[in-house]
Amino acid sequence: MEEKPKVVVSRTRHPEALTRTFAFTAEMVPALGVLSDYRQKAWQTFNRLSLPTMIEEAWRRTDLRDLPTDTVHLPIDGAFRNLEPVPADLLKPLTANKHGGQVVLLPGGTKLHLSQDLINKGVIFTDLHTAESNNPELVTRMIGQTVRPEEGKFAALTGALSQNGVVLYVPKGVTVEQPLNSLLWGPGVDLAYFSHILVWVDEGASVTYVHESASPDENKPVLHAGIVEIKISDNASLRFVELQSWGRHVWNFSHERVSVGRDGNLDWIFGAIGSHLTKNFSELDLVGEGATGRMSGFYFTNGDQHLDHDTQQNHLAPHTTSDLLFKGALKGHSRSVWQGMIYVAPGAVKTDGYQANRNLVLSSNARADSIPGLEILADDVRCTHGATVGKLEQEPLFYLKSRGIPDKEAERLLVEGFFDPIMQRIPFEGVRARFQQAIHEKTATQ
Repeated sequence: MEEKPKVVVSRTRHPEALTRTFAFTAEMVPALGVLSDYRQKAWQTFNRLSLPTMIEEAWRRTDLRDLPTDTVHLPIDGAFRNLEPVPADLLKPLTANKHGGQVVLLPGGTKLHLSQDLINKGVIFTDLHTAESNNPELVTRMIGQTVRPEEGKFAALTGALSQNGVVLYVPKGVTVEQPLNSLLWGPGVDLAYFSHILVWVDEGASVTYVHESASPDENKPVLHAGIVEIKISDNASLRFVELQSWGRHVWNFSHERVSVGRDGNLDWIFGAIGSHLTKNFSELDLVGEGATGRMSGFYFTNGDQHLDHDTQQNHLAPHTTSDLLFKGALKGHSRSVWQGMIYVAPGAVKTDGYQANRNLVLSSNARADSIPGLEILADDVRCTHGATVGKLEQEPLFYLKSRGIPDKEAERLLVEGFFDPIMQRIPFEGVRARFQQAIHEKTATQ
């Protein structure tokens, strides 16, 4: 095991808190349905917890004092009919010629499609409201099992008020050949979106699932808080692509966790290019012997964007493997924060854990904070971590310009080269093309 200074990121909460409160009330919590008890308990937890402050270690670099708590409200049923529609490009498949199924979450509504072949195989891919009615036992078995509302103020708020979400269940032994896609579309201003995604890939099953959160740019704030709960059973496999392309006015918070069983496999790809502020908790729990998980992250910020990613790789069983690589570029007055932890539980021998974060700062006013950490409570393991923050190298930049390549084009080529290790991890041409388009757009701005 490579010797590195150990950094333990505490999740301990402190009593000091922001005094502002949201305008949501208990009457807004759905009182009927199979999730009524879950939602009521989540609401009680929300009222008990305080808004996080910079005194807390996990939030020390993310300031919520300007969070629009009292202006945002829930969209009414059918609100999407009077708001900007989904751009056609966002509905196109990113991982194949067509979707096996698609769920589009809209303000106050949904649109659903699932191929008859997958329906015949027992695959469930639908919105949360429909699943509550048609598959109540499945929903109650999945919700609150991987992410608990007690994990934070925004997790509790989502648990209580989530207007909709996605439920995906792949039965034992079923291989879903065509990718499944969901889109959360959040147009409008002064709105609050709460989404809850539930995924269960049962024993021996496999699937590729792409989820995107997006909105147009607006001139007034919007709030999004979400929960993602994923369970990968023994010998099952999931490719999960998650894209965040919110508008520049969105305050975005999420708690996400994937549990991987014995000999299960996860390939988790993140892409973050939008929002005004994002605080994301992403955890990988390797709970079964031989479980493996790979987390690949891409982010590019400019203007005054603030993206804070808090990742955790938890090795809870022997012979588990995790591999995390996050790469980001920053322009303008933007800021990125990455806090990472590899945790090895007692008895989790033969663990192989790796994490790395690389940052490219493209302007003098941008800032990247990178904080890797290890907490190892078992012997006979191999865990390594690393983090870098740097600027464009002047020698290759000079070389390109000396060949007649304009400044912006030369910078773009070097940035693309910086991101190439992440692009090589992405097996989907459509996802790579989306990221490359973001690089073009971001490098073209000041």
